[in-house]
Amino acid sequence: MSAVELRRVFSAFPSGVTAVAALIDGAPVGLAASSFTSVSLDPPLVSICIAKTSSTWRALRQARRLGVSVLAAHQEHLGRQLGSRGGDRFAGATWRTTRNGEILLDGACAWLDCSIESEIPAGDHDIILLRVHALDADRGVPPLVFHQSTFSRLHRAA
Repeated sequence: MSAVELRRVFSAFPSGVTAVAALIDGAPVGLAASSFTSVSLDPPLVSICIAKTSSTWRALRQARRLGVSVLAAHQEHLGRQLGSRGGDRFAGATWRTTRNGEILLDGACAWLDCSIESEIPAGDHDIILLRVHALDADRGVPPLVFHQSTFSRLHRAA
């Protein structure tokens, strides 16, 4: 199997897009992760998968707490910026921090306040288990979706 074929088939499964962010040395640091999933209700755990080559993750993993914002359909530009390798990833974004230093993006359809529970090596990525300490969602805000290697929006069936 080639990497191209794997990506083509893996991209058939739609996923939400999250921003994982925190203040590091007083500056915002964040990345986009479309590999976010719920893991456990008791204890409350979620996971993200991060490429082993991510220099952003090397910085973020130092944070005491991480903010996970589920991007809304109107935040496609933030998904692109946070997924880029250069530039100001937070340009045009409004966000808030908590006393623990995590960054939560305004306008997201959901947010979670997390800490790193464990990291599990998995091929060219690491699976990061995050313990959830607080969370909320706005069910009136539709999510951004990543499907077939592009951003999309959900449409309700007739």
